[in-house]
Amino acid sequence: MIGPETDQEPDGCVECVRDLDDPSLYINREVSWLAFNRRVLEEAEDVAHPLLERVKFLAICGSNLDEFFMVRVAGLLHQVAGGVLERPADGMTPGEQLAAIREEVCGLYPAYARCWEEEIRPALGDAGIVVRAMDDLTVEECADLRRTFAERVLPALTPMAFDAARPFPFISSLCLSLAVAVRDGDEQRRFARVKVPAGLFPRLYPVRRGSGEQHLIFLEDVVAENLDLLFPGVRVEGAWPFRVTRDAEIDVRIEEGADLLTAVEEGVASRTMAAAVRLEVAASMPPDIVSLLTARLALSESDVYVSAAPLALSDLWCLHALNRPERKDVPFLPAVPLLLDPPEDAAERLAKSDLLLYHPYDSFGSVVRFLEWAAADPSVLAIKITLYRIDPGSPIIEAILEARQNGKQVTVLVELKAKFDERDNISWARTLERAGVHVVLGHPSLKVHAKVCMVVRKHRDGIQRVVHISSGNYNAVTTRIYGDLSYVTTDRAIGDDVSLLFNSLTGYSRLPDYRCLLVAPEGLKSGILERIEREIGRQREHGDGHIAWKLNGLLDREIIAALYRASQAGVRVDLNVRGLCALRPGIPGVSENIRVLSIVGRFLEHARIYYFGNGGTPEVLLGSSDMMPRNVKRRVEVLFPVPDPRIAAELKEIFDVHFGDTVKGRWLRPDGGYERAVPEAGADPLSSQDWLIANRGIWHGRPDS
Repeated sequence: MIGPETDQEPDGCVECVRDLDDPSLYINREVSWLAFNRRVLEEAEDVAHPLLERVKFLAICGSNLDEFFMVRVAGLLHQVAGGVLERPADGMTPGEQLAAIREEVCGLYPAYARCWEEEIRPALGDAGIVVRAMDDLTVEECADLRRTFAERVLPALTPMAFDAARPFPFISSLCLSLAVAVRDGDEQRRFARVKVPAGLFPRLYPVRRGSGEQHLIFLEDVVAENLDLLFPGVRVEGAWPFRVTRDAEIDVRIEEGADLLTAVEEGVASRTMAAAVRLEVAASMPPDIVSLLTARLALSESDVYVSAAPLALSDLWCLHALNRPERKDVPFLPAVPLLLDPPEDAAERLAKSDLLLYHPYDSFGSVVRFLEWAAADPSVLAIKITLYRIDPGSPIIEAILEARQNGKQVTVLVELKAKFDERDNISWARTLERAGVHVVLGHPSLKVHAKVCMVVRKHRDGIQRVVHISSGNYNAVTTRIYGDLSYVTTDRAIGDDVSLLFNSLTGYSRLPDYRCLLVAPEGLKSGILERIEREIGRQREHGDGHIAWKLNGLLDREIIAALYRASQAGVRVDLNVRGLCALRPGIPGVSENIRVLSIVGRFLEHARIYYFGNGGTPEVLLGSSDMMPRNVKRRVEVLFPVPDPRIAAELKEIFDVHFGDTVKGRWLRPDGGYERAVPEAGADPLSSQDWLIANRGIWHGRPDS
């Protein structure tokens, strides 16, 4: 299929709209995000996935929605409270956005419940992973559970009553709790909160194992069934699960005499006391208890979400962790690029040929081994690297520490403000500082999101700089599940620019005059806009303008307006946007030459490719940046033009494979909805990720011997 039908106009659009400030031309960011989570849910519903991979997608739905409320909804609530009048390009006020979010989310909860109760849970039972309810247990099973509960779980529980003498307890964000109603001797109804210790015990607690089956039950059900042991002498009337979500935004204030690390640490500590933004309750909870919790948490009815599915869906990752390989994706061995194998020959080979890496299809271990070699090799003088999200037991950190022990000059920029990774990054920063590494703690007002590493070594021709620039983090865990592109080169112009970049991040400097790099927040956006205008000019002169981008998010109004102008001029615009997209394709007179495809599959599509036809001499940019306001205005991001024409051509082929996906691809419609891509008549279905697994490494070329 070439693309979706585009002869239908979205409601409210006028044919041949030319005013590019018209709000009807833009999809709201939050609505677009929720549409993305719908596509993730579709993967949980897709029986083509192995069963435990479907469970994984349902868990991702839950964790995605948690973060959405902690960040996006919390931000909108702040805007409402602050009386913010500025509207995004789509024209929706903060209040209107919150209303639209509630309408969509209230549809997601029943969809989650149907997926779990009607599809995944029965399929798990058929596979011998039986998730039980208390009513299904035998007398003997109940007695056995009660014994293990009393011995193991009960000592970890603390009932928190709330009445006139005892205030309502503070409830941490995302903790699963039970609202318990009891009646004492005078038959007066009283209330308490019991925290379900899911962090200490499995959320799906084992009932028994045998006959090739594994029987499990939700921990909150076990706790609720045995509350008489926690409340002796009173009658337990009932217990109902609930969960509170709090604002996760941290306020980083650097006062005189303070430093960034301390400010971030204090901001993270304040997050635990932040205001509640959502209350999730079990569908069985009585209305009066819902009202009680709502009032005590200072929430309104519109902040309450009723769920017939288990709360805290993200905990379903524990099912994916089961040792059932036949119910998971078939593993594969990633390709090992010859240019980096063995690592001691890599620097000489890279002097003759650049290297493109595409993880997880390529081994990240090759990058790690190269850094380990650099840490030990006497010819290496210095290593500089940016770190955003760092994995536990990071082999990259180990190589950095070894380099410092071997006397190398090592500079590490650790971004402390990487959301939800702040505590870990603070710990890593201190570990590196104690080892004598020169640590830079990000930037007070910007997030450093660029992913860059440079190895400086003595060479027979002077100094050689081996530069690695990536769309993904230096993280051995995420490189196995994120689709990320990186580039390794000794190109002198790129090396000069990367040196300028590190100098500007670690020292004081005016805006560097980069030869190759596009660096946000100063020059990246203008560089992209210039290239769009170049394609418009090319189209008007020669009729062959072409723009093809692969990215995660497209929200910046000016860039979208430039793409609309390109479409109006006749430029062919092909966009592979995984997640957020505010652009409406297929609007007559505005975007009929634009197609937008989203892919949600086994791996998280995280790579960025920016292709410009450039009159037959294509220019392809890679790097860390999406086209969103936060990337181009509030972060340090890097894009760079690929200097090797062969690799630029390989990247266009990679883009074409993704854009031809008729298995996991969905076309964005003008109305903001998505429809499944289907193969053209007589064509075989194409899964881009499966194709890349089968053909992994073909983009490496051959090392020059």
